[in-house]
Amino acid sequence: MVRALYCCMAGADVSLLPPGVGSSSSSLWDLMGNAMVMTQYVRLTPDMQSKQGAVWNRVPCYLRDWEMQVHFKIHGQGKKNLNGDGFAIWYTKDRMQPGPVFGSKDNFVGLGVFVDTYPNEEKQQERVFPYISAMVSNGSLTYDHNRDGRPTELGGCTAMVRNLNHDTFLVIRYVKRRLTIMIDIDGKHEWRDCIDMAGVHLPRGYFFGTSSVTGDLSDNHDIISLKLYQLTVERSPAEEKRDKEVFLPVVDNMKLPGVEAPLEPMSGLALFLIVFFSLVALVFAIVIGVIVYNKWQQQSRKRFY
Repeated sequence: MVRALYCCMAGADVSLLPPGVGSSSSSLWDLMGNAMVMTQYVRLTPDMQSKQGAVWNRVPCYLRDWEMQVHFKIHGQGKKNLNGDGFAIWYTKDRMQPGPVFGSKDNFVGLGVFVDTYPNEEKQQERVFPYISAMVSNGSLTYDHNRDGRPTELGGCTAMVRNLNHDTFLVIRYVKRRLTIMIDIDGKHEWRDCIDMAGVHLPRGYFFGTSSVTGDLSDNHDIISLKLYQLTVERSPAEEKRDKEVFLPVVDNMKLPGVEAPLEPMSGLALFLIVFFSLVALVFAIVIGVIVYNKWQQQSRKRFY
């Protein structure tokens, strides 16, 4: 069951809708850098070199399961691979901190989803750009810009999103510790899978935002809307126990420096087998010990005769 959400805290509207920050939600969104409010969208960066912009919500989100729908447009005068650099959608502990990662700080704490339009890594052959990827960090990881974030990414997909005449959308869904990212970029009003990763543990109380940066190459990066929905899902008692609250982001089976991934609860059968074989090993060791001791005593008696 899904219902539209207009609050992460009571009475707090976190949706960014046309005409953008100039709407009734204006008091809950902050612009940063070169970001501009236009009639029907927020322009994070214009198609000019060395620009940086962002928009951040002021209200931390305490939802357990949620979905963020992003309506965006990337366009400019540059030809293929002569444009840049893309934009990021954030769910992070800190907000309004400029930096080198698509206009926001490096070593962030939380989730970053990157729509990367320029390949920085030389001899790039395995993937086609633009490319969407995701990263979870506890503050100890650095985004490797020269390698397009590949060492720390959770997954990704090619997404031809530049200079299109139809609407382009991206959705980030977080349900039962599962992160799913889908795109609708073909003008068919159909979602296509991009990333699907289980075992993603994100704390509550972080901030949503989006940022962009241009360097020697540039593009217009426009955010037409950000819509947040609360997802109402049922959990079994086992899932309730598994989905306990965390205080730092972590991904199961992925080592983040300084944080141990949560361990799955041990089943009753596994515990029984461990105890059983431990007892068998103990009895075996005792029997071997008794046999060795008896032989030693017999040899000792023979030496006295």
